[in-house]
Amino acid sequence: MALYEHVFLARQDVSGQQVDALVEQYKGVIEAHGGKVGRVENWGLKSLTYRIKKNRKAHYALMDIDAPAAAVQEMERQMRINEDILRYMTIAVEAHEEGPSAMMQKRDRDDRPRRDGDRPERGGFDRDRSDRPRRPREDRA
Repeated sequence: MALYEHVFLARQDVSGQQVDALVEQYKGVIEAHGGKVGRVENWGLKSLTYRIKKNRKAHYALMDIDAPAAAVQEMERQMRINEDILRYMTIAVEAHEEGPSAMMQKRDRDDRPRRDGDRPERGGFDRDRSDRPRRPREDRA
């Protein structure tokens, strides 16, 4: 059986419980066709970059799938019919990632550079110019 990562976007006006119900519905489709679903992550309600079917936000969900291609095709067929699903994407992978996905990892605020001069200088060179010869100043009248 092949390994897949599957992400789908559900409409903004469905509840979190309904998104969980959708995950369980499609999990049942995969299992009925001889596959299994590993990690399931609900990424929550996020803003979309552009409107999709008049929606500005969507509920995101990720599923790690180990199933034959026919099972994934049947799940995608049912997603095309469902009006609550805005978009979906399935990608074949060599191996599933361990631990939380990049969307679920909390980025620490201390990792980012601060504005008060704690960040490295731009341009990749040292701003200290004491080694340069000084230009003669023109006398101003």
